[in-house]
Amino acid sequence: MKHTRELLVRIALLVVTLSFWIWMLNQPLSSIPNLSIIVGAVILVYPVVWVGRKTLDQQPTMNRAVWITTFVHYAVGGLLGAAIIRAITTYQDWSGWMLPIPTGVGLILVLVTGLAGLLTVANLALKGLGAPFAIALSKKLAMDWLYAWTRNPMVLSGLALLTSLGIWFQSTLFVIWAVVVFAPALLFFVKVYEERELEIRFGTSYLEYKSKTPMLFPRKPGR
Repeated sequence: MKHTRELLVRIALLVVTLSFWIWMLNQPLSSIPNLSIIVGAVILVYPVVWVGRKTLDQQPTMNRAVWITTFVHYAVGGLLGAAIIRAITTYQDWSGWMLPIPTGVGLILVLVTGLAGLLTVANLALKGLGAPFAIALSKKLAMDWLYAWTRNPMVLSGLALLTSLGIWFQSTLFVIWAVVVFAPALLFFVKVYEERELEIRFGTSYLEYKSKTPMLFPRKPGR
């Protein structure tokens, strides 16, 4: 009964999030409202994460962590997804400061970083028995393969993909948004909320893994 309820809640949240993204995709917004979403939705991640962490720390039990994490993940994912959708679909409207890099180079980077992202999803599914965000929270701590090099290969590949898209678009403003606006918000979520909930759910095994593996930039295992 408990697992059925959790599954139904995740499905409902997934449907709401996807519906929100589809609605956002089809909105013919003018420049100022569009920019407000591209930047504002990312900024809203900070208070969502802060409230989630405060709520989590009030009663840091495993069952509570699962439920709070589910809602925090979908809230953060919904906001960041909306910003990404508007940024990608309207980049030509704010593509000033053209990057002097051939589009072919950008396309290659997009393919490479996109493939890396898919590999991290597969890695998490096979070794952690989970899926991105709260589609399926990991049942095991993923520590092998890509996760042996960095604790957050999915975050790293995702940020690299966004930056690569900016290079492909030849848009300096898109790259600046990805690096200066989007990346800090995502890393804030990882550092402030996700590390804490993983500590609650996996205990000393996560703390040991955390002490040996870098947060973001890869390092050869065992060094």
